[in-house]
Amino acid sequence: MSAHSPIDQIAQPDSFAFDAESEAQIAAILAKYPAERKASGTLPLLYVAQKQMGRQTGSAWVPRAAMDEIARRLEVAPIRVYEVATFYLMFNTRPIGRHHLQVCTTTSCWLRGSDEVVAACKEATGISAFGQSSADGLFTLTEVECLGACANAPILQVDDDYYEDLDGPRTIELIEALRRGERPAPGPRIDRMGSAPAGGRKTLTDSPADRAADHPANLG
Repeated sequence: MSAHSPIDQIAQPDSFAFDAESEAQIAAILAKYPAERKASGTLPLLYVAQKQMGRQTGSAWVPRAAMDEIARRLEVAPIRVYEVATFYLMFNTRPIGRHHLQVCTTTSCWLRGSDEVVAACKEATGISAFGQSSADGLFTLTEVECLGACANAPILQVDDDYYEDLDGPRTIELIEALRRGERPAPGPRIDRMGSAPAGGRKTLTDSPADRAADHPANLG
């Protein structure tokens, strides 16, 4: 089970229907699988449903009615969809805020200051603990496992975007921009490109001429 509340403990919509944008995505997804293997589309269809809920309601989550519709499409028992949706933290089985703040607190991020990022998220949103949403409905704060961007730790994933090389003040600045309706460009929040070393090159700092002179073929 995920860290989210069980799906039976929250208000659920009575029905769910995929819209035209989702239907186009579903057609492309199911075309990848043989008809007898279409159950393999469970994960991507859950993601399509979650994105549609985000577009339509401002809260990206997967209600049980959407899981039932996916089960019908894939011709599997609903429990087969429920168990996938509740296993992976990438799926929200209850409503969340407009922006999902997902803080990595595992080793690399923790060593690089994820505690500051967590504290800044709480200060800027008024949220007191993981799993809660802000009073204005804009933010939900979640603790996640390694996001796989350790070279740029600490990381805050906002919805589907990674914001990297954070500290307390940079995190507050990011959240304030989101509150204003702005969407800062994802990636490092310091002056570096991608995962390049911060502060410039750390190796091969000598000139090409120096490297040529030190080549074994040029040594007496």
